[in-house]
Amino acid sequence: MLKGEIFITKIDREKLLHILSRAGFLDQEDRMLLKKLGDELSRAHIVEPKEIPGDVVTMNSRIRIQNLDTGEEETYTVVFPGHADHKENKISVLAPIGTALLGYRVGDVIEWTVPRGILRLKIKEILYQPEASGQDLA
Repeated sequence: MLKGEIFITKIDREKLLHILSRAGFLDQEDRMLLKKLGDELSRAHIVEPKEIPGDVVTMNSRIRIQNLDTGEEETYTVVFPGHADHKENKISVLAPIGTALLGYRVGDVIEWTVPRGILRLKIKEILYQPEASGQDLA
């Protein structure tokens, strides 16, 4: 798995740490997903929401990605657990792809292990980022 530089807002980090603190109530598979998220949070640059670059995937960002193995492009919104909706292409940050995308920038290529193998994704575009839009998500 490629590990580039990632950025997380303080607000998103606090909310995600709260989710991680409840790991004891989850099954083994969910705890493994939380561990991956925790690993990502521990290496991230933490910044104030107003300081996050506009080309970084934050929580509630809507992004266009390309699968480098198939060439297929998809649009997703990375959301908190409980807000995921496959029909609306809203993926949980706890899903392997959601964890993989959080904190990376437009142009970054990510390799991430998913149940079917290694997924190679390129972030093509941020269609909406709450912080760049002036949204206060505190």
